[in-house]
Order: sequence, then structure tokens, then C-alpha cells
Amino acid sequence: MERASHVPRGLAVVGSVTTLILSTAAPLRAELPPLIPRSLVFEESERGNPVLSPDGKRVAYCAPHNGVQNIWVKTIGMDDDRVVTDETANGVSFCYWQGDGEHVLYFNDADGDENTHLFQTDIRTRRTRDLTPIAGARARAPIMDARHPHTILVHINARDERLFDLYRLDLRTGALRLDTENPGDVSRFYADHRMRVRAADAIRPDDSTEVRVRDGAKAPWRTLLAVGDDEMNSDLTGVVGFSADDSAILVVTSLGANAERLVEVDVRTGARRILSEDPCFDVAALLIQPTHHSLEAVAYEKERVEWVVSNPGVRSDFDVLEKVRAGDIWIRGRDRSDTKWLVKYTASDSPTTYYLYDRSAKKASFLFSEDPKFEKLALAPKQPIQFKAGDGMVIYGYLTVPVGVPARSLPLVVLVHGGPWTRDSWDLDFQVQCLANRGYAVLQVNYRGSTGYGKAYQNAGSREFGGKVIQDLVDGKNWLVAQGLADPARVAIMGGSFGGYATLAALAFKPGEFTCGVAINAISDANLFMATLPPYWTVGRSRFETRMGKDPAFLASISPLHKADQVTSPLLLIHNANDVRVTREHADRMAAALREGGKDVTYLLFPGAGHVSGGTPVNFLRRWAAIEAFLGRHLGGRAEPPCESERWESLLN
Repeated sequence: MERASHVPRGLAVVGSVTTLILSTAAPLRAELPPLIPRSLVFEESERGNPVLSPDGKRVAYCAPHNGVQNIWVKTIGMDDDRVVTDETANGVSFCYWQGDGEHVLYFNDADGDENTHLFQTDIRTRRTRDLTPIAGARARAPIMDARHPHTILVHINARDERLFDLYRLDLRTGALRLDTENPGDVSRFYADHRMRVRAADAIRPDDSTEVRVRDGAKAPWRTLLAVGDDEMNSDLTGVVGFSADDSAILVVTSLGANAERLVEVDVRTGARRILSEDPCFDVAALLIQPTHHSLEAVAYEKERVEWVVSNPGVRSDFDVLEKVRAGDIWIRGRDRSDTKWLVKYTASDSPTTYYLYDRSAKKASFLFSEDPKFEKLALAPKQPIQFKAGDGMVIYGYLTVPVGVPARSLPLVVLVHGGPWTRDSWDLDFQVQCLANRGYAVLQVNYRGSTGYGKAYQNAGSREFGGKVIQDLVDGKNWLVAQGLADPARVAIMGGSFGGYATLAALAFKPGEFTCGVAINAISDANLFMATLPPYWTVGRSRFETRMGKDPAFLASISPLHKADQVTSPLLLIHNANDVRVTREHADRMAAALREGGKDVTYLLFPGAGHVSGGTPVNFLRRWAAIEAFLGRHLGGRAEPPCESERWESLLN
């Protein structure tokens, strides 16, 4: 197999620990570039998340309309962009082409309640209809096949809000019928290339998992693969498809290895064949031929994305694509004839761009940039970094240093990713760019428990949410302080979801380590979190119990709420009122406990917004106006004064 790899810049490895190479030559003028307006940084992308039509002649993408993201369609090579949806409250961030090439499909909810419905829009008439009009039910995880353009399978928790059954939907008539009932522990079903439901991922009460298969709709299910509770759990874990003749399934699993690898398993005999693996890094993406379904390449996300090409037929395609422009390559779509590819290029200091690649001509043509407004701005690149935690474990992450000033004694923001079973990547991050432009160095730590680095790395974070995970963040901060890059008196910790929890935990369990904190949609009480999990997370509850903890006394011990009296640093607490994953009660209780102890806490509550959906774009601007002012007050960085629509005083709670 051949590898398409990228060499990280600005790093030197000493043993297993990265040492930053800081420029000793002072810039001609040691000053930050002009302030980038907040409205520009967080303005909705001009064109985002495009998808290629089945005939390869059009793209659908998401762009502003009515003040929120809607779906637009354009003919490739023409300036005929036209909006086809008319959402006004919650924007649309992603869509799918229906197999007929005349309709687009998308999911949307109401005010962040996460009860997403599947909608269909005719791109000619703009007629939109709700294909899953079931009150209180959530539709997700569609299954589509190009050879069945009028049929889709979709998971819906209509029968039981705790369980997702699989429904078969006729896209012409709208007829919806139950196809496969969930026995009580299936997280997701899969169909073969004839749209027969023949595989399922199941999570057992002890957090072990099973891959089950059956020979047909009337045949009984049987366990093909059993996986222990200490194996990797990532977005790609489990079944990812069927072989071309439907005789085997493709599974991403760490079973028998440290990192998640791609394995082919014969559905009749259970015989396994390893198709692709890396000793340290998990499979991040697959390239599978759309008509004969053969594996062509596998991506591994290391410091940068690396493609391992297994089919010589596409080696020449990657050779061409690697020369088009700098950045990591992602294949976003292919037409049904496999002659046109939609290719995405990402980089940490330039806008994401898209090209149409003609395989026969071996030529890539520029389509558009997501955010051309950034093309001429001074953006700050991310540097991949490594450091040793206090217990000797090597921790990975990224560092962004402001443009124009020496990398010495800078104010620092430790920006913590959510999940926690995700990771930070080498990409354009608007939060990072805003902070860097305001003068802050930004450290993103892929703390133990993050995905991408194998199961030993992930398992090291189990039941360490309030312990070694938080220590990793502290150790990363101290590593930069020791090198003279960060000013120890001006360090903030900030994050949303799990990153919000980590902020509260760091302030409560490690008082004095951080100057201030910003916590967004944060868990403050682990027992409350476990007691109020959304019903549709019932099947996955055991995963939280294994990774987070189960014993009420232990959960209390990792709950920042119960250590609020130890917080010594100012806190900006932000919560979305309609959050169904981390309920508002977390923020209410934390704010009350801090105020009772006379602590410095500012609490903003945003209406009409959920955990994932932050509501209208104005909400986001008000949030960041408040964050900038808070960090400027406590760390001394730049802050753009809020305009009238960005004022947040009415949100104080």
C-alpha cells in the first residue's frame, strides 16, 4: 500500500516529546494584525457542506437565507445559484441528494429540541414536505443506495422514545412503514446493496458490543462479532458497509489491535481479513467505489490526514489531487459514473475550498471557497504538538500563536473540545482564529479519552473525567509556561459540552491553575446528568457508565457542583435554555452555589437554543461578544466593543 502523507512544520521531536521551535528573530513590527470584526469571523459560511448530484452536474450547499442557513443549488460551471428551501428559525447545516437528482433531503428540529424530522425539497418547485411528521419522535441515520433512488431507510424512535426502529420510506408517495423493530439494544441497523436490513450494531448492558447479522428479513439474528467494553468507541466504530457481493461486512474495530482498523468479516463463516490498519491511529475515513463497492483507500488522521491507497487505480488520482493546493484532502462525493469527484481541501490558516475533479482528464477545477472573506486576512496556523503528562503519558494536540507578536509571555486560552469521544484536528477553527486575532495563544489538548489515537489512549481516560483528564489540561498549560510562551498569570480555560465540564472541573479541582474560565452547556453534577439523559440515549447509557462512572458517590466526587466552594477564579457560565442533553438545571445549580459562596460568576441563559443548535446567528455573536469582554477584562487581550444587537445584558440570569 502507498501512503500520501504530510510532514508537520515547525516541530522537532526529542524522544517522544515535541519541543516548539520558536522564532528568535523579532518581526519588523511587533503588533497584532488589524482586528477582524466578530461579525465577519462568525458570519455563516458563504457556501458550506456541498454535495454532488448523482449525475455530477450540480452541487447543493448550505448558505444564508432568511437570516439562517438554507439549501442552495447551482449548476457546475454556471452562476445560477438559487435557494430552494425557506427555513426561518433553525438553519440547515447539511443535506443529501435524493437518488433521482431532483430532490434534496435534510434533517431539522424545532428550537433545539433534537426531535429532528426528515424533509424533502423539490429543487424545481421548492415544495418542501415533512417525511417523518411524528410528534415527539426523532429521525436520524438514513440509509440510501444509488440503485434504489426512490427508497430510503431511516431510524425513528416513534414506537418507543428510547429505541430507534428502522422504517422504510417511499420517497415518491411519502408512505412510511416499520421495516425492522429494535429488540432493545441495537444502536444502528445496516442494509446490504439490495436494501435488505441484514446487520446491526448492539450495545449490551455491560457496555460490550455485538455485530449481528441475518440472512434475510425473516431470518433470525445471530452474533457475528463480540467486542469487549474496553474496545474503541468512535464515530466510525462498527459496521461501515457490505462487500460487493453482500457476502461479507466491513467493520471498523480495535478488536485484536490497539487502534481501530478495517476488517472484512464473512457473514456465513465469521472469517476475518484485515484490509487496512495502523498501529497507533484509528481509521478516519474510507474511499469505496460507488458502483462495484471495492475498497480503494483509507484515511488516518494523525497530526495531519494521511491516505493509504489500496487500489492502484486511484493512485494517479491522488497524485494529481496532492498537487492542486496545500491542505488535507477529503473526498466529499462522487457521481454515479465515478468520473467526477467533489474534493475538499482543509487547512488551519486558510478557508476550506472545493474542487470538481475530472478523473478522465486528470484535472481539478476550482468550485468555491466556503469563506472567501478570509482569503487575504492574516490567519494563524496551528502547530501539531506533543507533551508529556505528569504520569509520563504522551499527550497530543495543537497550538496556535497570534500573528505579528513574539511568542513569549502571551496570554493563553486552553480551549477544550467536547465529546469527550472526539478530537481536535488540523483545520480552520473560527473560535481559534478569533482568539488568536485578539492576541491569545490557543492550546487545544487531545486529552486522554479523545478518539483517533487508539484504544489505550481512549481507555486511559475512563473514569478519569475529573482526574487525569483535567491534569492533562493543566500539564499542557504548564508545559507552555515552562517554555516561556505563556504568561502564568494570564491563562483561561474554556469549552462547551464536555469542554464546559472540564472548565468547571479545572476551576473547582485545580484552584489557582487558571486565571478565569468560560463554561458553555456544562455538566456540573454528574449524577444529575446520568438521571436526565435523553430517552434516545438509553441504549448507549452503559457507555457513559463505563467511561464516566456509575457509582453515585464516585459521580458526586467528580461533580464540580460539590466543590464550588473551592473555585477562586472568575467564571463566565453560558447555557442554552432548551438543552436536552445537559439540562438548564446544571447551570442554575452551579451559579447558585458559586453565588452563595460569594464567588465571581456571570451567568448568561440563551432562549430558543439547544445543546447542538445555538439558535439564531445573533445568539452566537452575543455569546462571543460576552466572551471577548470577559477574557479582555481578566487576561488583557483585545475585545471588539459590542454593537447594539450583540449586547448580552438581557440574558443575565
